[in-house]
Amino acid sequence: MARDTWFETVAIAQQRAKKRLPKSVYSSLISASEKGLTVADNVEAFGQLGFAPHVIGAQAKRDLATTVMGQDISLPVIISPTGVQAVHPDGEVAVARAAAARGTAMGLSSFASKPIEEVIAANPKLFFQAYWLGDRDAIAARVERARAAGAVGLIVTTDWSFSHGRDWGSPKIPEAMDLKTIVKMLPEGLTRPRWMWQWGKTFRPPNLQVPNQGAKGEAGPPFFAAYGEWMGTPPPTWEDIAWLRELWGGPFMLKGVMRVDDAKRAVDAGVSAISVSNHGGNNLDSTPASIRALPAIADAVGDQIEVVLDGGIRRGSDVVKALALGARAVMIGRAYLWGLAAEGQTGVENVLDIMSGGIDSALRGLGLASVHDLRPEHILVPPGFLRPLGLPSDTGA
Repeated sequence: MARDTWFETVAIAQQRAKKRLPKSVYSSLISASEKGLTVADNVEAFGQLGFAPHVIGAQAKRDLATTVMGQDISLPVIISPTGVQAVHPDGEVAVARAAAARGTAMGLSSFASKPIEEVIAANPKLFFQAYWLGDRDAIAARVERARAAGAVGLIVTTDWSFSHGRDWGSPKIPEAMDLKTIVKMLPEGLTRPRWMWQWGKTFRPPNLQVPNQGAKGEAGPPFFAAYGEWMGTPPPTWEDIAWLRELWGGPFMLKGVMRVDDAKRAVDAGVSAISVSNHGGNNLDSTPASIRALPAIADAVGDQIEVVLDGGIRRGSDVVKALALGARAVMIGRAYLWGLAAEGQTGVENVLDIMSGGIDSALRGLGLASVHDLRPEHILVPPGFLRPLGLPSDTGA
């Protein structure tokens, strides 16, 4: 990787993304809901956790490899599915190539800007992510398309309360990049000539359609049409989740679990894995950081299903803290999107290298030989840090 494009932390990737992207595009990567309490807590909570390092006993070599949903991965970091990655012309294909180059798996959003067939050609370790959108027949058709394409697992996301208000203002995302919209957004784009030139070389504007919501070979509906249909679809029941799990028949992750009782219901529904996640702070604001809820959930169901953490991961030491507190692996979202915006495929590879380097360094400091050796005693958890939700003693609904 050339030194002039290399960045040493995710924070620097974010800075570069902010300088490179038009303001409205960058704002869409920040996202979050209402006051942004949850998105901030997701990140800041990791800083409240400490390490208990050894000064003697460091291992000469550390093993970072693990498995998630039947896939061997070289480090315990997976690409989380995020919608419409049109911050770069190659979008999800660049991300897939980067993940494959670093030996890890990728979650592909059903709201992605690239069709699953094109993305999976770049990385066969692909989990297709689906929303409960439309009726069972429509959902089954999308799942069968993913199966035919070769997806090795299914991720189902159910957590989103559709909060529209943000104290700093919501990004103005157009419904389509037609000529009228291009002319309207041109002044903003001209402030970022490198980004404009990047798209200019493709002779086409960013694609705001979602091809994986349609049939194979179709352009798919516009993002906001699909989003509106999702908002209008009644939320799923646990029976619906069990039906979808049975329909898929393979590795199945339920994403967005924050409570012990929900985790237990997920086990009863037959899932293979859960992601302890609050949708990156984009869902119900004032929900605790996912790392605060993780230990209670891992203690309750970690011996029955795989538990993954999603939310606030910015460095390899965050990954180590999550694994020590019960996660099998983590999923990253904003971190790799900033890398994609900054340097395309190379930037995503850079972010994954930051993660692996940080994991290796933390294991060395703790005197451990493998990510599988991590335990709660390696972490200093301050009083009042944990937020165990949905325990039998809870009186809340």
